[in-house]
Amino acid sequence: MIFRSSTTPCPPTAAGTASNNLSAVVPLCAAGLWLCLTGLCASAQGGPPATHIYTCVDARGHRLTSDRPIMECIDREQRELSQTGTLRRVIPPAMTAAEREAREAREREAALERVRVRDTIRRDQALITRYPDQAAHDSGREQALAQTATLIHAAEQRIAELSAERQALDRELEFYRKDPAQAPLRLRRAIEDNTRDTRVQRHASANLQEERDRIRARFDEEARRLLPLWEARAGASATER
Repeated sequence: MIFRSSTTPCPPTAAGTASNNLSAVVPLCAAGLWLCLTGLCASAQGGPPATHIYTCVDARGHRLTSDRPIMECIDREQRELSQTGTLRRVIPPAMTAAEREAREAREREAALERVRVRDTIRRDQALITRYPDQAAHDSGREQALAQTATLIHAAEQRIAELSAERQALDRELEFYRKDPAQAPLRLRRAIEDNTRDTRVQRHASANLQEERDRIRARFDEEARRLLPLWEARAGASATER
């Protein structure tokens, strides 16, 4: 049931034309309106009293009151009141499809951000557990770089060996400079194998050098993340002492 306060008339009475009874009619009208707003008029008519009162101002400026959410105000703010007129809550306008989609997108992004924050906390905890201080981190850097340096040295050494072998093969091939097709099959295959192996080793060496650069960058980033964690731990330890 919806009540429009701007269109609620006073019931006509025989005393309505008498100026000396006007003061009695107005309180009666006000009392009747108050009874309806508080749900007591429904009780007087045999229905249960309203436990919720919803009120709003519609698009035409009329204040509407009902015992349930008001459809005429679905696009605007509504207020839910108690029987005593105390504000229970403010009901926001219903959102359009675009607004709901935008809200859902914001909620998804917020959920992803919470996951990112939790993941960052877990990674930082694992990192400081592995490297509790800068000395441990520096030692880890040196070990990782030393392993890569060993592999790079082995690749470079193998390239040098292949280069020396190629020089020997080229000297032997000099005998067939006028007609290389006359070179023995063994020699031609040895040159092909040397060329292939050299290419493989150079590729491996380049990959290892890139891995060395990645290790340096990773440890630099870890140090940047660990520095405030080390400082916080040191500050907590100093406070405990």
